[in-house]
Amino acid sequence: MKLKNSYLIREFNGTIYAVPEDLSADKKNDPIILNSTGRILWQLLKSETNAAALVDALTSEYDVERKTAEEDTAKFIEELRAADLLAEAE
Repeated sequence: MKLKNSYLIREFNGTIYAVPEDLSADKKNDPIILNSTGRILWQLLKSETNAAALVDALTSEYDVERKTAEEDTAKFIEELRAADLLAEAE
């Protein structure tokens, strides 16, 4: 899986935004607000990856139990799918 479109990560006043690189590619053109873990996952999703690699990244970066990282990653992925932002591997 990976992000369907290219996004730029911008930080403004402590808030992290993912903004569509090509505004015509996203119908809403709304920026997406991320937290620090979302930013890590977002960066990895710029190229083809899988849930296990995303979980590994979180457990490497943070002092978090694997089960918690798996649950958080699954929720993040589901939110991206619901927003139609992910392209699934063929």
